[in-house]
Amino acid sequence: MKKYIKPIAFTFGLLTVSFGFMACGSNNEKAIEEQQQEEAHDHDEENFVTLTQEQMKTVGIELGEIEQKQLTGNMRTTGILRVPNNHKAVATSLFGGAIRTLQVEIGDKVNKGQVIATISNPQFIAYQEEYISINSRIELAELELNRQTTLYEGEVGAKKNLQSAQTELSTLKTRKASLQNQIQMMGINPNSLSNSNLKNSLVVTSPISGTVSAVFAKIGSYVDVTSPIIEVVENSALHLDLQVFEKDLPMIEEGQKIDFVLTNIPNKTYEAKVYNIGSSFNDNSKTIAIHSEVIGDKTGLIDGMHVTAMVNLKGELTPALPTDAIVNADAKYYIFMVATDEDHPTDENSLRFEKIEIIKGNTELGYTGFIPHKEIPENAKIVTKGAFFVNAQIENDGDGHEH
Repeated sequence: MKKYIKPIAFTFGLLTVSFGFMACGSNNEKAIEEQQQEEAHDHDEENFVTLTQEQMKTVGIELGEIEQKQLTGNMRTTGILRVPNNHKAVATSLFGGAIRTLQVEIGDKVNKGQVIATISNPQFIAYQEEYISINSRIELAELELNRQTTLYEGEVGAKKNLQSAQTELSTLKTRKASLQNQIQMMGINPNSLSNSNLKNSLVVTSPISGTVSAVFAKIGSYVDVTSPIIEVVENSALHLDLQVFEKDLPMIEEGQKIDFVLTNIPNKTYEAKVYNIGSSFNDNSKTIAIHSEVIGDKTGLIDGMHVTAMVNLKGELTPALPTDAIVNADAKYYIFMVATDEDHPTDENSLRFEKIEIIKGNTELGYTGFIPHKEIPENAKIVTKGAFFVNAQIENDGDGHEH
């Protein structure tokens, strides 16, 4: 029996030592794992920062959402904004006179039929006086015609006198009809005229609804039917005319989407859609006009503005943000999302931002496509302006962080 004690005892000792090492190793692994988790948590926290509303307002931070843009398969071209002729007009006076009042300025919104100016002319009084007096003259002419008819039928009057009376009455009635129309065109009701309410001015109204794009007259200046007083443009009917070279024409189709920016305001993108392909060739520019309808927001767009446009030739969309929303730091690209972490609630006076690494894509007309390294919730709020400030705050917090 003693021969087996040592081995057993030895074996037991080995087992005891082995279990000791296993227990010690288990504790070490657990400690290492906890340390790694803590370091990972600390690293994650380096990607967050909380800013107050006051801070955001001070540096001009703006938020937006991820958009779907076509940034590949595009054709760059130029064009000009146009309002069709049937959506712009000039207001003129049907009678000559001096501008007495001018009630609109450039940029004002006007409705069809709205009074935009008044014109005065002594001749207006003369028309009304003649219209009032012509009724009496017609009555006398009718009496004379009856008298001449009676004389002629009694064979005591000359036929030429009867014909003269008929002509006089017809002439007076024609003149009355003419005066009535002219007075109505002045905006005056002929039936309401009397010697006590004669008007020495008439109103000029806007022929269409729209925006006043030009004012040609001044108070006191003389105008007539050939003198425009104001120009009105209905900007809601804005069209975009693009100039496309003949070789590129086969790539253009009706319904294609167009993104464009104003030549003098390159930071805002507008949209249009092709609705007609021109059939005439411009010999000077060697191009063909492509007509498109401006859709969506038209704020700031005016007839005659020049644009730079991208015609989308393919239907592939990619997530995109304004280029200013993407920050380049440490040879990587990042965007900043408003975090909704329940473990770190914020009050109404502050927002918590998360730094998310992305793969940067194509850039066109102020927008850049990207692919995020992590899933971003739908309708997430992204910093579109002021991203450099948010990144600086995160880096400053990270420099003082203890590991």
